[in-house]
Amino acid sequence: MPFDLEPGSDREGPERRSGSGPGLSAEVFSIPLEDSKYIVYAPALRSAFVANAQVVDFLAQLGKGVLDAPADPDGSLVKLLRALEIVDATPEIPPSTTTNGDPRPVSVTLLLTTACNLRCTYCYASAGNAAPKFMTIDTAKHGIDFAAANAAGRRAPYFEVGYHGGGEPTVNWPVLTGSLEYAREKAAELKLELRSSLATNGVVSDERIDWIVAHLGGVSLSCDGLPQVHDQCRLTASGEGSSERVIHTLRRFDEAKFSYGIRLTVTAEHISTLPESVEFLCQEFHPVSVHIEPVYPLGRGAAAAFAESDEFIEAYRAASARVAAHGRAVHFSGARVGTITSHFCGVSQDNFCLSADGNVTACFEAFGEDNPWAGVFFYGRPAPGGGYEFDHAVLAHLHGQAVENRAHCRGCFAKWSCGGDCYYKWMVATGGGEFNGSARCHVIRELTKDQILEKIAASGGLFWHEPSGLACPACGQPHQRAC
Repeated sequence: MPFDLEPGSDREGPERRSGSGPGLSAEVFSIPLEDSKYIVYAPALRSAFVANAQVVDFLAQLGKGVLDAPADPDGSLVKLLRALEIVDATPEIPPSTTTNGDPRPVSVTLLLTTACNLRCTYCYASAGNAAPKFMTIDTAKHGIDFAAANAAGRRAPYFEVGYHGGGEPTVNWPVLTGSLEYAREKAAELKLELRSSLATNGVVSDERIDWIVAHLGGVSLSCDGLPQVHDQCRLTASGEGSSERVIHTLRRFDEAKFSYGIRLTVTAEHISTLPESVEFLCQEFHPVSVHIEPVYPLGRGAAAAFAESDEFIEAYRAASARVAAHGRAVHFSGARVGTITSHFCGVSQDNFCLSADGNVTACFEAFGEDNPWAGVFFYGRPAPGGGYEFDHAVLAHLHGQAVENRAHCRGCFAKWSCGGDCYYKWMVATGGGEFNGSARCHVIRELTKDQILEKIAASGGLFWHEPSGLACPACGQPHQRAC
């Protein structure tokens, strides 16, 4: 809870502080632990420590302008709070950012096709169920031209091209390779660096693996861990398991020392195998990251059993402990302590993705104009004279999805790292109605709490603090009113 709320009973004898007394300079939360302990957490300051109920009460009183001097007779608690910039520092500035005007992205994500060579049981896009769409090379070039011109106009040192989609991007191989070659030519012409990436299911030929290694900057590859688990969920179009081919791709990437991450989806029936799956991946391969997500009821997985559970949290914790022994870490999109943001992703920040038909969507998951939520996420189309025309009403709505604008999130200690979580999932869960939290929120809070404790432990076990480096305008000292 934030300290504008009372976490415990008042002590006798608190005194109203004078203007020169200590005062809170940050939004602070108390997070209950076991044995009457709490994490005291100032997210925007990257500060935290573990305290007892008396300290929580002291801070609650201080938040009301009352100094409970008997609770801190030697001033050591206030001294610690000053060192952590929680009291008597330059007031924190919430990490809110706003976007206005026409988008000028330096990154374009090309959703190359809705066709796929797999039929994953939980596919959010139901890829392969409907007649496929394929992006043309001209559509891809139009998007690349726009991102490159923006980079040059903004004097950015680079522009980016990513390949994603409601299908498997490598199925539209001629446009993938042709568009990247065009982007390289454009980068050379404008004297810019080109950054590139691909999301793939890993079921590709050796010839295509060679091309990926030689031409792309990195890959996110979907693999669900143990072969027997992977093969139950990630099937080929003919109904066979795909693990053998994915493992081959991973080994080829490792042989080439190519940079890739693994995206692992956990279904309810396979939660118990998550630790073994993750350990298998880290023992056998060398991904730079392992990103874990519980399956969400979308597309072909709309009827999937519930996976955002306490069982998932415990399995994730066990997986994290196992991979730590290999010097690796696992990641979950909603828990990212140390990141300070008011946005979960680029949806509320002019994320620029092109559908196979060439229209602009802010979200990978709203990949087609026939998507039920296309009207919420599609905000642009190609302009006749070049560039794109934008729907400013849709953009304004998307810009408003920053976490500070969500009533349900305002009292949550994870808000400035979670950023309000996935807006697309919120729309699906509520049918477009008011968001009042979900089981995913519980997962986010629990894993965020774990990360805060890890930060404290890694900092020596007493407290965690990453100083801002900003100086007090009055005295010149780092965030302390020594004057």
